[in-house]
Amino acid sequence: MRDLGAHAACVYVLPPGEDVLALEVMTGLPVEFAAPWQRISLAYPVPVTDAVRSGELVWVDSQEELVRRYPRAALVLPYHFALAGAPIVHGGKTVGALLLLWPGPRHDLVPAVRDGIASVCAFLGHLLAAAEQTGQPLTPAARSLVGPAAREATPSATEEAAARYAQRLPEPGVALDLDGRIAFITPAAARLVGAAEQHLLGALPWEALEWLDDPVYEDRYRAAVISRRPTSFTARRPDRAWLRFELFPDDTGISVRITPAPGPDGAAPVGPRQTGAAQAAPARVGALYHLMHLAGALSEAVSAEDVVRLVAETVLPAFGAQALAMLVAEGGRLRIAGYHGYPAEVMDRFDGTPLTSPTPGVRALTEGAAGFFASREELERAYPARARRTDGMAAWAFLPLIASGKPVGTCVLAFADPHPFAPEERAALTSLAGLMAQALDRARLYDTEHALAQSLQTGLLPHTLPEVPGLEVQARYLPATHGMDIGGDFYDLIRLDDATVAAVIGDVQGHNVAAAALMGQVRTAIHAHATAGAAPAQVLARTNRLLTDLDPGLFTSCLYARIDLTDHTACLATAGHPPPLLRHPDGTTAVVQFEPGLLLGIDPDATYPTHTLALPPGTVLALFTDGLVETPDQPLDARITGLARDLGRGPADLRALADMLTAPVRDAGDRTDDVALLLLRPTTPPG
Repeated sequence: MRDLGAHAACVYVLPPGEDVLALEVMTGLPVEFAAPWQRISLAYPVPVTDAVRSGELVWVDSQEELVRRYPRAALVLPYHFALAGAPIVHGGKTVGALLLLWPGPRHDLVPAVRDGIASVCAFLGHLLAAAEQTGQPLTPAARSLVGPAAREATPSATEEAAARYAQRLPEPGVALDLDGRIAFITPAAARLVGAAEQHLLGALPWEALEWLDDPVYEDRYRAAVISRRPTSFTARRPDRAWLRFELFPDDTGISVRITPAPGPDGAAPVGPRQTGAAQAAPARVGALYHLMHLAGALSEAVSAEDVVRLVAETVLPAFGAQALAMLVAEGGRLRIAGYHGYPAEVMDRFDGTPLTSPTPGVRALTEGAAGFFASREELERAYPARARRTDGMAAWAFLPLIASGKPVGTCVLAFADPHPFAPEERAALTSLAGLMAQALDRARLYDTEHALAQSLQTGLLPHTLPEVPGLEVQARYLPATHGMDIGGDFYDLIRLDDATVAAVIGDVQGHNVAAAALMGQVRTAIHAHATAGAAPAQVLARTNRLLTDLDPGLFTSCLYARIDLTDHTACLATAGHPPPLLRHPDGTTAVVQFEPGLLLGIDPDATYPTHTLALPPGTVLALFTDGLVETPDQPLDARITGLARDLGRGPADLRALADMLTAPVRDAGDRTDDVALLLLRPTTPPG
């Protein structure tokens, strides 16, 4: 760490068979700072997990860059520093990660430092592999954090700290070690804060002095330690006099200069909070960080499954819990909304507990009171009937989930070993439960609407397409993976008579229940006009007039093709839809360009020009929606041309061809729009 100029370092190991990075060694920062980061799921977006997933060094040069790339982490660590995360690899296998911090911003990662990081990671990889080969691998039971050692206030330690302080700052004041404890204080400084030196040495300032027991002050100390940059704050003594504290950090500790200060802006000297024995102690900054950590994570939660996953990734490692379950009230019973760390058979036993049962989960929901049980004996004394339904754990926290004053459910955190709950931990968990409740309440509403919309969409799309002699057909539909996971894309194949069919594809604006419902109306209208014998232009014109009369506030693109299997022709009309593609029997392809009409639902008098093209046996006509070709980094025309090229290179088998054309968007897994594809190939004349 010193050789590379960094001021803090962490080594994470990747336990075999786990998708979690476990913090093994930390130096340069107090151990308590690592509380939210001791175990990090590989799915959680931070530099060290990105380094492991990508197999490459991740460099973040400033707080601004951290905010842009890792907003969750930046919310919890709003300080100025630069960092590097690098994978530790041996024999092609990732076994851990290295994290280094520098005072920031630091806009250059010079080759010497980059090479040094690579050398350290190679050595650590060799070390971990050697430990595995000699039968002494790192195990969870063997892990312990290495941070700045707590030092007793012995005369020699005090003298050493005083010497360091004198080197850093000539004025009288205080020297803190990196853990925040007072290692040295001058008599003048002791008089200013109003306490004896013996009372202050070896203590944390916010514990020794009640009027400094405020998260704002502890946060300034954290800022100095993490960023290694000077900082300051002003605090008010009980006698209403103000003091200014200036913090000057380095790699050995923090020098603090204390001077009298006027009240802020000449106003009455009102401090950040009133003191007094009757006032409750404030939450520690560490507890507030847990709140910010979870708040940042839950801002990305959409479904109940997301909420459970994000709580598992953030809360379980921070508090050392091994399992969680989220329960909600449905039909007079507690139902499992999601769980992590528990076997499925255990959850099956607890699912459906009546709300009249005397259990801690029911009590937390119905009375809004949290229950903390440090051991199995405590739980059995309070709930003897619960002893017959064991879940294999040894300590529990039952947290009521209350959103907007109404009970939403209960969150159960479970610990594999007995776990005493300190008052501060109880307060932090209770506060976290409020965030969980709001997120779960929103997620359940989303899940309900999503299930409704998906059911609506599934019912409106054709389950199967009709078999038409002389025509091969393949269809693919991929819903969006963001938002409601449903939308207004649709397709259909309508048999008009023994030798004529109509192929339809369209896209209703939006991705919600309204879009799905309108899609059903459009598809039904087109089907009705087509089977009544209307020509392609009339099918779109009549459907357009219907939509403008309904005025749904959404627009629809649509492509209609009437295919004559006897004459081997297709008559096309389009309402602002992407043009179809044609693959000729010799493998050449073309984009079928012709004059489009307006989107459906804009102008009731819009007309729709038609275009007729030859469609001999062996020709493939490809109809698609824009979700198959739209990307933010390329123009739409270029993407359509690329799709035509892929169509020409694809296999002869129509099923394999449909799979190949949709593979890029299907494998991407991150779609913001629906995708529909309809492939049609005439074979021989019917009969």
